[in-house]
Amino acid sequence: MTTHPTVLKVTERIRVRSQPLRNAYLQQLAEIRDRDRGSDRMGCANVAHAVAAIPANDKFRVVSERAPNIGVVTAYNDMLSAHAPYQGYPDIIKNEARKLGATAQVAGGVPAMCDGVTQGTPGMELSLFSRDVIAMSTAVALTHDMFDAALLLGVCDKIVPGLLIGSLHFGHLPTVFVPAGPMPSGLSNTAKSKVREQAAQGLVGRKGLLEAEMAAYHGQGTCTFYGTANSNQMLLEAMGLHVPGSAFIQPGDSMREALTREAVRTVLGRAAAQAYDCPPIGVMVDERAIVNAMAALLATGGSTNHLIHWVAVARAAGIVIDWDDFSRLSDVVPLLARVYPNGTADVNEFQAAGGPGFVIGELVEAGLMHGDVMTVRAGGIREFGGIPELADAANATLRWNAAAPLANEAITRPVGQPFSATGGLKLLNGNLGRSVIKVSSVPEDRHVIEAPARVFDSQFALQKAFTAGELDRDVVCVVRWQGPQANGMPELHKLTPPLSVLQGKGFRVALVTDGRMSGASGKIPAAIHLSPEAAAGGPLAKVRDGDLVRLDAVAGTLAVLLPDDEWAARENAVQPESQRDADGRGLGRELFAGMRRNALTAEKGACTWL
Repeated sequence: MTTHPTVLKVTERIRVRSQPLRNAYLQQLAEIRDRDRGSDRMGCANVAHAVAAIPANDKFRVVSERAPNIGVVTAYNDMLSAHAPYQGYPDIIKNEARKLGATAQVAGGVPAMCDGVTQGTPGMELSLFSRDVIAMSTAVALTHDMFDAALLLGVCDKIVPGLLIGSLHFGHLPTVFVPAGPMPSGLSNTAKSKVREQAAQGLVGRKGLLEAEMAAYHGQGTCTFYGTANSNQMLLEAMGLHVPGSAFIQPGDSMREALTREAVRTVLGRAAAQAYDCPPIGVMVDERAIVNAMAALLATGGSTNHLIHWVAVARAAGIVIDWDDFSRLSDVVPLLARVYPNGTADVNEFQAAGGPGFVIGELVEAGLMHGDVMTVRAGGIREFGGIPELADAANATLRWNAAAPLANEAITRPVGQPFSATGGLKLLNGNLGRSVIKVSSVPEDRHVIEAPARVFDSQFALQKAFTAGELDRDVVCVVRWQGPQANGMPELHKLTPPLSVLQGKGFRVALVTDGRMSGASGKIPAAIHLSPEAAAGGPLAKVRDGDLVRLDAVAGTLAVLLPDDEWAARENAVQPESQRDADGRGLGRELFAGMRRNALTAEKGACTWL
């Protein structure tokens, strides 16, 4: 199919903008790839240290046979349900590598925190910056520089972007991501959200709420709603960085080990029936691959966190994207999936309805994704339109079938019959700055909200006002001092239940914040990631209680309705020193002071390393 003209135009805009940085990046990769392999290039003491702990046969392969050596970077821990399955992966990887005459070493581990555990606590203020810590940790692992390829083990919110940023700084290495899959379905996301709303109203106590939460989050694997973690997996599939179709196979599935072994074969260029050298990741991730990821995000109603993360990912490969690029693509990429919070289905039901394979196949066929990109597989991106199955269980042999169309029209639909003609992401501009809103799950009669503002300096202040009954009216809740420079830009998921209750009572409510909400805003209109943030002198600091605010997702505007001269003359409020001090102390937050000082705006990826 011919590539859609808007997709071509956005891609060319990115290419031209990025050309100097991208050329310099590729030149650096070429220079690194021209070196001798590690064990030949390094001093004898260096090599001896590198192989000291591995079995004698592996030492012989690395040093004498010059066999390929795979560096494994793992985010394993058993605090994250999604990462607990990784415990046994290194042994599987090493075993498969040996079968192929290669070796594998765990190069290092990266930290991986669970946003579900830290939500609403001081730990959440380290969450966004943990992405850059993970990127640096990936660099520390790979900087041993003894590797011919890399396998990256990670799934969740900041972990995949961090691993990807780190690996792109070692872009000369062929690299494959190895997922672990979602947990089996438990209490539905819809039922869980209902209990949360009841708890916010005092109708359910702690015991009932805890029972509901534990019924929803009950085993190994990712959470089953389509938040940042599962969006990560969709985007990696769309960029061709997985074994095709491996994103949403559950940890307990018999196919999971076969897919992990296939990842080893893929990165070594030994995948079944394929004579294909896996390309270096830095060459593979070009502007077309980035646009493909953006299109997949929009087509599935994925997490708005990726408007921050993928800006940073692209920059790591010498590519510069901005929110205008997302917005222009959103105008032409239709919504093809309804997965919670954009619908009632969970990711297991999404997988059963065709999953990433169906969506990618539809987008490529319609010219809404570039079909001519390199991937880790010989068949290119079209190979990612398939769903894997075990062809021979005894020998763990895989085969891929084309994703079945129209498996469930309530969950997935073809391009010709989408849920929405657009991707449901809107860029908002106005005298409050630039922000984004995800309208794919917001009722159409709530796409425009005009109401008096109530200004809060923290999410906890809003919760207190809600409990006191002060918000039972039409209101635009403004929560400021939540950006990267203020307190690390935590997600504000705790605000969804009270705001949902207010909307359920018939009030017209919206949230405006320089913080993050991911997909957790649900059906509440939420203008998020407002840039520049209040702590950096952004106009959000000018808003006062009672100001009339208009959020218009149809026109793409967000503004305080005051005369221009009056608005310009108004002074910015200043973050209370006591709050700034409190947000920077305790539970490790002191260690991140430099990151808060150096963080760029949300639209520039909130990067701390540029």
